[in-house]
Amino acid sequence: MASSLPKVNGELIAQSRRCYRVLETSHPPTYYIPPTDVRLQYLRPSSRTSFCEFKGAACYWTVQVGSQTAVDAAWSYPDPSPAFLPIRDYLAFYPGRVQECRVGGERVRPQPGDFYGGWITSKVVGPFKGEPGSWNW
Repeated sequence: MASSLPKVNGELIAQSRRCYRVLETSHPPTYYIPPTDVRLQYLRPSSRTSFCEFKGAACYWTVQVGSQTAVDAAWSYPDPSPAFLPIRDYLAFYPGRVQECRVGGERVRPQPGDFYGGWITSKVVGPFKGEPGSWNW
């Protein structure tokens, strides 16, 4: 599926037909984009890190386009767990931290809250983690 991902300051940051669509329990899908399909000149490493019990340690990226900055708008796994080796160094973007994200031509809605980075389209139905009262699901 073609995905146009994301835009900051009107600039398309990535576009790919080779994304991995990752699904986790109670989450809308997250799209991981190969770095060769990302305009890396707009990304700079962040000091933020996190740990996923399934994928391992994540590093974060800030997107800067002209005068607009999207802090920690993307993340990647430089050394993922064995089950997630196919997404090594692929980048995922928070749709709520950038101007817009699209998948298959449809503009996505961000997953509720500011922790998860799922992409909600008209074909994805919740409830999802991130909504009020869902933290301990």
